[in-house]
Amino acid sequence: MHYMEVGGAERALLGMLNALDTECVDVDLFINQHTGEFMQMIPDKVNLLPEMRSYNAIERPMKRILLEGQLGIFYARLKARCQHAKYSKSLPGTERSIDCSAFQYVADAVQPFLPSLERLGEYDLAISFIMPHNIVLNKVSSKKRIAWIHTDYSTIHVNVDKELPVWAAYDYIASISPDCTRSFLNRFPSLESNIIEIENILSPEFIRQQSCLLDVSDEIQSNGLVLLSVGRYTYQKNFDNIPEIARHIVEAGYDNMKWYIIGFGGDESLIRQKIVVAGMENHVILLGKKVNPYPYIKACDIYVQPSRYEGKSVTVREAQILYKPVIVTNYSTAGSQIQDGIDGVIVPLENEACANGIINVVENKELLNSISAWLSTHDYGNESEVDKIYNLLNAR
Repeated sequence: MHYMEVGGAERALLGMLNALDTECVDVDLFINQHTGEFMQMIPDKVNLLPEMRSYNAIERPMKRILLEGQLGIFYARLKARCQHAKYSKSLPGTERSIDCSAFQYVADAVQPFLPSLERLGEYDLAISFIMPHNIVLNKVSSKKRIAWIHTDYSTIHVNVDKELPVWAAYDYIASISPDCTRSFLNRFPSLESNIIEIENILSPEFIRQQSCLLDVSDEIQSNGLVLLSVGRYTYQKNFDNIPEIARHIVEAGYDNMKWYIIGFGGDESLIRQKIVVAGMENHVILLGKKVNPYPYIKACDIYVQPSRYEGKSVTVREAQILYKPVIVTNYSTAGSQIQDGIDGVIVPLENEACANGIINVVENKELLNSISAWLSTHDYGNESEVDKIYNLLNAR
């Protein structure tokens, strides 16, 4: 794992680590950079391996690693930046705007400057939980290897020629949903036989316990409609369009509506700018990073995931575990997670249509009650997904 900042993939990793039975397996965890609020949530039963200086430098600011004298990593990252810039210029504008290939360029470039981890011994199974997957492939000694897919490949651009050799070298590729599998195989059809599906592992008992640990009444206003979204402030999450969506809702008569956003990331200034432009300073509130978002989810009326794309949203499932009606935009994988009108509602992505969809749900009390009732009688726990990992260990 890169680091343990507050995020969906990090929460999914914690779910898996908590589900693994250390009476049956010994678990080592290697994290490039020992940073992030979720570091403190790594279970004690897991052996956290020491941080290594060169791995720590893969994603930290280049100026800092230059001053530290890590010249090999610095020049490798500089080379990767130049190579990727040249590649990106060759792309059509539409592809360039969703290009996520830079990560693979960096991974390929820094790889020769990273020390081997083979001194740790040979593992029965090594898991690369987030891409790029070079480290587990080339630096770890293991009998079997799994690489994880966490995103919807139909919504991003990658350099297939650079990524394919890495993915193909793994024994298994773990996909978190059928839609993620389909979009991945559209880019990498030759890897179909490598795919297995392992859902993000979530514990309802843990989530519900965490939701009762904090009183958030000082932060969450409860005298009107309360919406909540959680995620990184990135293009993917589409939080920059929340102010405009909120404006339509307020203009429809919901003067007391508050839409809270928990998260952090590079788009924060853009979101704040959009809040001012839309005149939504009193209605769209950024709460920042929260290690424990569950009390806030518990306190809201409706959880909204307005994303442009998702793999399989961890937070949507967590909101359902807390019996909250969820509304998601119609990104390509929405139907694999939401049964529209049963355990949530799918609305259009376009701002005004999204707002109208939210208003229709809010005004349909019978629908809201039926969704909450349905959620309260269904178990979204899936700790048994960890059995698939045990099966891989035992497979010949």
